[in-house]
Amino acid sequence: MPSWMRAALALFVVGWGANQFAALLPVYESGGASSAEVTALFGAYAAGLIPALLIVAPISDRLGRRRVLRPVLVLSFVATVVLLVGGDSPVLLLLGRLLAGVASGAAFAPGTAWVKELSAAAPGVGARRAAVALTAGFGTGPLIAGIVAQWAPAPTVLPYVPHLVLTVVVALVAWNAPEPVPAASSGTGDLARGVRQVVGSRRFLTQVVPTAPWVFGGATLAFAALPAVVAVPGPRIATGGALVALTLGAGVLLQPFGRRMPTGATLLVGVVAGILGFLVAAAAAGLAVAWLVPLACVLLGASYGLILVGGLRTVEEVAHPADLASVNAVFYSLTYVGFAAPYLATLLVSGVGGPTAMLLLAGLLALSLAVTVLGQREPR
Repeated sequence: MPSWMRAALALFVVGWGANQFAALLPVYESGGASSAEVTALFGAYAAGLIPALLIVAPISDRLGRRRVLRPVLVLSFVATVVLLVGGDSPVLLLLGRLLAGVASGAAFAPGTAWVKELSAAAPGVGARRAAVALTAGFGTGPLIAGIVAQWAPAPTVLPYVPHLVLTVVVALVAWNAPEPVPAASSGTGDLARGVRQVVGSRRFLTQVVPTAPWVFGGATLAFAALPAVVAVPGPRIATGGALVALTLGAGVLLQPFGRRMPTGATLLVGVVAGILGFLVAAAAAGLAVAWLVPLACVLLGASYGLILVGGLRTVEEVAHPADLASVNAVFYSLTYVGFAAPYLATLLVSGVGGPTAMLLLAGLLALSLAVTVLGQREPR
């Protein structure tokens, strides 16, 4: 097995653990929790993720990727155990989601850098491989969890078992994956200055900052909020898991095409796909047409995949190799701001209704498009 694939599998299994909860939102709602409470639990994951991203990524730049990812795999396992025993306890579910967020935050930036460093290939290939591994984990986890929860007993317990088994297998495979030689860096002060220079650059501020929150903002709205606005026929839990897989699977399929486009074009096409997705979602909500929901999920999934690849490629192009994990951490922190979107959308829908809420989201994304287009013009 190629070395980069062993690192990618670690990303895959942490991504699985991070998003398996998405398919179980209807299970917890049927247990008495409100829609707002469930989406708040779903988004609480970001509260653990963002601090871990910003703290652990610089550590991995100094100590190495493998030394960080080993304990992260253990923590991802522990987080799933807490969710499994959480049952009807909001406190344990919150703790499990926070731990899953910490594991994800500690894994994603160092893991992305690890895959890139082990990929002896053309520029951009490592970023795409890491994005595909993450997205495949995000999509497969809820798909399997939804199927198990729909048709197996103990729907708050058994859906978590596949991740536990898979984590053990992946840990055995990835535990001794090669440790890349760290890029030369002249010290912590230089590292911090290098990161500040990148994130303060015109390209980062106009290309990454306006688009990154829509990576997960659009995708999570597609599978966590839209089904609550438009009733989709079929087994509720399994259908929810299938919508997650459809959304993120569309992102996986389109990521290779994104790599073939110029980086700026990848971001622009991703944002346009998101605008179209919200417009279709508005039509689905206004006309109560269920078959438009999968189409909206595909468009929002395409937006997710293209913006993710475009953002990672931008980071790879502008960051010094010694700063890569740290700048990736800033990028991922911005993307995970989008995990607050389902909770905020639930409040917005209750205030103005589903169709208007989706049109407002399309308008916000159009503003991001305008900033990105203007940012790609050469300064005079």
